[in-house]
Amino acid sequence: MTTKPPSPVSEFPPDALEKIAYAAVADLPGREPNDNNRLGYNVWAWLKDRKGTLEQAIRSAGFRTELPPEQVVMLVEQRLRERGVSL
Repeated sequence: MTTKPPSPVSEFPPDALEKIAYAAVADLPGREPNDNNRLGYNVWAWLKDRKGTLEQAIRSAGFRTELPPEQVVMLVEQRLRERGVSL
């Protein structure tokens, strides 16, 4: 029996929306890693389509944390602006 090596993984460029969205939420204190993944996905979807508000996208992610929701929104907005995203 033979095993093939895994497919190579290609990273997104640093200026890609996916990279920006996931990096903006990467170190927020979620209860488990999938909370950050869901939040990153929702922020990316909002950046891509701009439907609704960023606050609505963050709330719909169901991000579980000890931080108040207003602070989470403020932190994500701040980190997106630092990466050059206009809100």
